[in-house]
Amino acid sequence: MSARIIDGKAIAAGLRAEVAAGVARLKESHGITPGLAVVLVGEDPASAVYVRNKGRQTVEAGMASFEHRLDASTSQAALLDLVRRLNDDPAVNGILVQLPLPGHIDPAAVIDTIDPAKDVDGFHVVNAGRLATGLPALVPCTPVGCVILAKQVHPDLTGLEAVVVGRSNIVGKPVAQLLLAENCTVTIAHSRTRAVADVCRRADLLVAAVGRPEMIRGGWVKPGATVIDVGINRVAAGDGTARLVGDVAFDEARQVAGAITPVPGGVGPMTIACLLRNTLEATRRQHGLEAPG
Repeated sequence: MSARIIDGKAIAAGLRAEVAAGVARLKESHGITPGLAVVLVGEDPASAVYVRNKGRQTVEAGMASFEHRLDASTSQAALLDLVRRLNDDPAVNGILVQLPLPGHIDPAAVIDTIDPAKDVDGFHVVNAGRLATGLPALVPCTPVGCVILAKQVHPDLTGLEAVVVGRSNIVGKPVAQLLLAENCTVTIAHSRTRAVADVCRRADLLVAAVGRPEMIRGGWVKPGATVIDVGINRVAAGDGTARLVGDVAFDEARQVAGAITPVPGGVGPMTIACLLRNTLEATRRQHGLEAPG
């Protein structure tokens, strides 16, 4: 029997509608319009498309969108100066510097300069530490999206054995922290894990975030498991074109899993929706406002 397909596009649309309603309430009750500033350095084509989509969806949610497009030759000092100005700008509630950056700019220095209260990517060490210690934090968007998608299948994740394949600071580590907070039993697997297929087969919830096209085969999936595929990899198709695939061999895994996210159309749409949610939450916190119950 084929797995249930978890429709990230539809779920993200619902989340964006919730955010837009929250923004409207904030404007009506307090006269506050959340503002998101996105900084793009250089002309990376994928980043440019992503930034354009962010700007459009920010405006559609009723927020103010501030885009800063800088030449690839921009110095690190100039970029850090811009970030500091955005930190001080009361109209800006969220700051996102699009990665990757040109090679002469240290991304860690840039992230460290962003005000943690405006760090809507959730990459600052303060937010990472707060997440790790169970305190309120701005959390990276893709991991939050993964948990939301998993809850479409398991509204209560308590007691599930979760395996996260990948240990990046952007996805692997934070999604593991979020799943711990949901009372899962969590294993992080990675490139040095012995018998990684056996580890994956233990998972009730398998999160693939390793960045290797179709690494996780159908035989690695526990029958009935929920599979969340974070990977987006461009590979050559037989006709000379390219196609997008995940970190999971989808056609194989869907024959075994109970539920699975597609690529594209699974985790990807959730990332911007969660960014907008983070921006709204950051705005509320900066003004000392509680989220409505």
